[in-house]
Order: sequence, then C-alpha cells, then structure tokens
Amino acid sequence: MSDSASWKSLFKIYLQPVCLRMFLLGFSAGLPLLLVLGTLGFWLREAGVDLKTIGFMSWLGLAYGCKWLWAPLVDNISLPYLTAKLGQRKAWLSFSQVLIVIGLLGMAFSNPQTQLLQLGIFAGLTAFASATQDISLDAYRIESAAEEYQGALAASYQTGYRLAMIWAGAGAFAIAAFASRADDALTYDQFGWTVAYAVMAASMAVGLCTTLLSPPPNEADKEHKAEQLAQTKTAIDAFCLAHPNLPLPASKVIGWLKVICLTPLYDFFIRYRWHAVAILLLIATYRISDVVMGVMSNPFYRDLGYSKEEVAAISKIFGVIMTLAGAFLGGAVVLKIGVLKTLFLGAVLSAATNLLFSWLATVGHDVTFLIFTISADNLAGGLASAAFVAYLSGLTNVAYSATQYALFSSIMLILPKFLAGFSGVIVEAVGYSNFFIGTALLGLPVLVLIPLIAFLQKKNPPN
Repeated sequence: MSDSASWKSLFKIYLQPVCLRMFLLGFSAGLPLLLVLGTLGFWLREAGVDLKTIGFMSWLGLAYGCKWLWAPLVDNISLPYLTAKLGQRKAWLSFSQVLIVIGLLGMAFSNPQTQLLQLGIFAGLTAFASATQDISLDAYRIESAAEEYQGALAASYQTGYRLAMIWAGAGAFAIAAFASRADDALTYDQFGWTVAYAVMAASMAVGLCTTLLSPPPNEADKEHKAEQLAQTKTAIDAFCLAHPNLPLPASKVIGWLKVICLTPLYDFFIRYRWHAVAILLLIATYRISDVVMGVMSNPFYRDLGYSKEEVAAISKIFGVIMTLAGAFLGGAVVLKIGVLKTLFLGAVLSAATNLLFSWLATVGHDVTFLIFTISADNLAGGLASAAFVAYLSGLTNVAYSATQYALFSSIMLILPKFLAGFSGVIVEAVGYSNFFIGTALLGLPVLVLIPLIAFLQKKNPPN
C-alpha cells in the first residue's frame, strides 16, 4: 500500500459516527467557555466595568478548576428518571446542557451597568454547568472507543470545540454589532449583547440534540455502570462494618468519600509512585502563562482601540483557525518526537509568544502586527494543547475515567485561574507591556519540570 493510500485510510476514521458525534459534542463543550470569560470580558469593558472587576470576574473560571470536587457524583450518582432513560453519561450530559441554556439566557437579559451581580450569578451557573458537561463528555469520549482511537476522538472533539469558540467569540461579537442600535461601533448598547447571548443559548441545541440521539458510550455501558455501582456499595458496606462505633449515617458518608473520592487518587499515586508529585506540578503550571495572559487580552484589544469587528475577524476567527492548525501540527509532532518533547516545545513557544503582546502594547493600534501576534500565539497554543491532551489521556486509568480526568484538568486550571483574578490589578499597576512580560516569565518553571519528569520516567517507569 502506498503512503498516500495509507494516510487516506487513516483519515477515514474521522467520518465514522463516533467521531462525528464527538465533533458535535465538542462544539457544545466549547461554546460556553468564551461566553463566561473572553467574550464576557469585552462586553463588561464596553459597558464601562473597571479592569479590577473584570479580573475578579474571571474567577468564575475556577469552576473548571474545581470540577474534580463533584466529578465523583457524575461518575456514581444517578439522576432521577434521566439515568434510567438515557444512561449515566447521557443523563448528566443533557442535564448540564439544559442548565447552560438557562444560564446563557439569564446572562442575555442582565445589564452589567445596572445588574452586574445578577449577571455574575447567571455566568456562575453557566460556568458550573459547563464544567459538569466537560466531566461527562471527557468520560463519554474515553469510554466510547478503544485506546488506539482516542487520538481521532480528541481531534474531532478539538475541532468542534474550536469552531464553537469562533462562534462564541467572532459570532457573538458580530451579532452584538449587527443588532446594536448605537450610532457608532464604540458606543455601548445592551440590546446587541442580549440578542447575541440569546442566539448563543439557542446554539446549545447542537449538543443537546446530539446527546439525545447518541447511543451510550458502548453496548456494555449499563452493565458496566451497574457492576461498578454494586462494587462501590459493597466497599462502602464493608467500611461501615469495619467501623461499628461510628453512627451509621456518618460511616456511610465517610465510606462514600473514601471509596468514591480517594480511590481514584490513590490509584494514580500507586501507578506513578513518588514522582507523581512532579507530574501534578507540571499539570498545575503547564498552561499558567497562557491562562493568566488570556484574561486581559480582550480588554487589551478594547483599550488599544480595536473594534468588535476587528477583534472578531482577527482574534476570534483567524486566531482560532491558527489554533486548529497548531493542534493538527502538534498531533503530527507528537507522533514524530513523542509527547514530552512536544510538551517542552509547546511550553517554550507559548511563553515566548506572550512577549509579542508586550511589543504590541508599545506599537498600539496596528492591524498587521495584531495578525502576526495572534497567529504566532494561537499556533503555539494549539500545538501545546494537543500535546497536553495526549499527555493527560495517557495518565488516566479508564476504570476511573471521569474522576481522574476531571482531577487532572482541574489541577491544570485552578492555580492559573486564581492568579488570573489579579491580572486587572497588575495591569493597572504596571501597564500592559510589563504584565505580558511577567506572564512569559511564569512559564519558566515548566521548562525545568518536563526534563525532570522525562528523567524520572526513564529511571522508574510507571506500573
């Protein structure tokens, strides 16, 4: 078979129903993210909200960093009626998607100039529901196909996810601008944003319909979950019998926490032993440079005088396309040089490209330089993300798919999101240029951790 025929047969996997479903569900997962972070930041700034408040509002993103707290519930708790009708994964997926629709509609009809608290509450609901959807969807993806197909599912998911980000970024900006009744592009008008967020809420129908029409992750899903729940109940009952001095309700709760929450974590440390600490440090810091910088990017564009149309065309369309190109490039580089070396390359490029934003701050309103900056940054970010998803998937034990993947992805976000909350304070104190230099420096510890982990894994391979 020729090389071209071989590549052609490989790419046919993307036409399989399981990949097409993952593409549509990826769209559903990517839609809410910008609407509670990046797009919301531009909206708030246009409404006259100060940078400190916008920075602190970014703490809503901590929902994505704390989802490990309720991931065991998604793994083990049945939803009334829905679980019996749809199965465990589909029940939680559809439930979270309905909550996202409610949250986005609530945001749509909240004016940040007069109802900032109300807007924050609905944005918090959206972030919580979106994080819950991620928990269910990550488990659905891992359980939907064998290990050798996970790369194709991840690529399909990422493509849908990034297209949703175009829609939630450029699409929302374009709709808000089109529906605006203001006399010029830089004047605030609430009606445009109401229409934009209402359209985004309607767009969640893509994910909800896909969920309802999709089969369970595999034919043995119900049997597997029933067996897992039975084993969990047996382990909790054994804990209660071993601690007869505890009141029964207390022993049930403690036993549940031990079996459901601690066992997946214990499994990870058993497999990776003492160098699991280095792995967790890498997970916690790998995206810190990009996440902290990203909160201020949209207010930065606004303060440099870029219009919604310019940001939509350059950052939210062209930029996301470059991210997708980086993701496909990252997948190829992983195959060529391995995951850890690609992680290192992505970390170097992601931190270095933040310096371009510092330079842009001194250049000012320059569309050409903005295109160059966003192209380089998003290409680097896409490459780094592809390598990081592959790395996290390799760490996960399929027996605890939802809980462990949620734990890893939560650790990835919680420290960067926390630090990002102070980004507005820092920008007001030192200016945009110095802020972006600082975010580049935040990426330096990663360049030490990756070689250390490579050395540790070579010396002591995981069980």
